[in-house]
Amino acid sequence: MADEQPPQEGYFRLRTPRDKEILGLVTGRVGCARFMVYCVDKKERMCRVPGKIKHRVWVKENDVVIIEPWPVEGDKKGDIVWRYTRTQNQVLKRQGLLKDLPL
Repeated sequence: MADEQPPQEGYFRLRTPRDKEILGLVTGRVGCARFMVYCVDKKERMCRVPGKIKHRVWVKENDVVIIEPWPVEGDKKGDIVWRYTRTQNQVLKRQGLLKDLPL
């Protein structure tokens, strides 16, 4: 037990895309909790913020988000699942996950 290293200063776990989720950059606001998102797969989708996170998460232009494409019309539409903070964006850049997004 004495050999365990204490956690590093500023160390935290970062949520990454799972299964069918994709990273994207919010390019514009459409209205009614809908946003245009440019995704890593080079497609632009209209994405909405689902009701369960609508009041918890405030999405703005130029935010990096995780989206989940819809089963139907997945190339055009999706749901915003997660929004990254500015500090988390820097970590994603260092890891090379945002190289396909126009930041």
